[in-house]
Amino acid sequence: MNDTILKISNLSKTYGSKKVLDNVSFEIKRGRIYGFIGENGAGKTTAIRAVTGLSPIDQGSVELFGKSDKTGLVEARRKLGCLVEKPILELNKSARANLIASQLLYGNNDRDRIDKVLKRVGLGDVQNKKVGNFSLGMKQRLGIAQALLNNPELLILDEPVNGLDPMGMVDVRELLISLCRDDGITIVVSSHILAELYQLATDYIVISHGRIISTFSKTDLDNLCTTHIVMETECNDTAVEILAANGMCGVDNDEGSIMIFDNVDTKDVAKLMHDHNLLVTHLAKHEKTLEEYYIELLGRGA
Repeated sequence: MNDTILKISNLSKTYGSKKVLDNVSFEIKRGRIYGFIGENGAGKTTAIRAVTGLSPIDQGSVELFGKSDKTGLVEARRKLGCLVEKPILELNKSARANLIASQLLYGNNDRDRIDKVLKRVGLGDVQNKKVGNFSLGMKQRLGIAQALLNNPELLILDEPVNGLDPMGMVDVRELLISLCRDDGITIVVSSHILAELYQLATDYIVISHGRIISTFSKTDLDNLCTTHIVMETECNDTAVEILAANGMCGVDNDEGSIMIFDNVDTKDVAKLMHDHNLLVTHLAKHEKTLEEYYIELLGRGA
């Protein structure tokens, strides 16, 4: 079975004189959670709207579940659930009534499915409560419930934790991880909250100014952002020589610091410098965050 369920090829889109997508290509594999990262206006929402059929494309192709022709995409999108920007809800109606109205869009009246979805997103006990009395986090979970009504294989969410408090973020994160792990739903999450994506995603797609600048897995990220030691001494050249003589790789970064990427303890490094009577003025472990790596990527892209 082909693990690729979504393939974007050379996608371009222009609004007026502004090119918001520029030859965008990427793939989504089954059973994973993708963080779709980019600054405001980078093209995330435009790409999502193209995939979901909410916006036509000027150039390129979208292949969804092996279908890329117009008729095939209409059928393939029946396996797709999406929440773009924020849920459209009737605040004076209950959660259950909102889902009944949403279900009409799918041409069915499977009330058992509504009960199951409400329970799945943690709203089973408040299904008859007016949505106007819901917290923002509860509204987001109801929006995700709307996207789950057609039992999708691929779930696309645009900024699902935007504006949520920390507990609301945790609730949504745990729900999405569970939907992928326990229900087998592949998920794409567009967000600019990188610390949250780091705890959620298995893979990342970085877009900037309408162009894909990098794709990588969580494992790749952890390797790229590996823990290292930053050291400053009274004579860095001598310190590098001492490290090399003891089988350690110390790299002088020309900014007054030495980077040590070997798996060694700071205490061992400090003792080594002390034994050679070399004064250490700074010694600390450092791990590059997703945010730091993202900023570094943007610098390369620019």
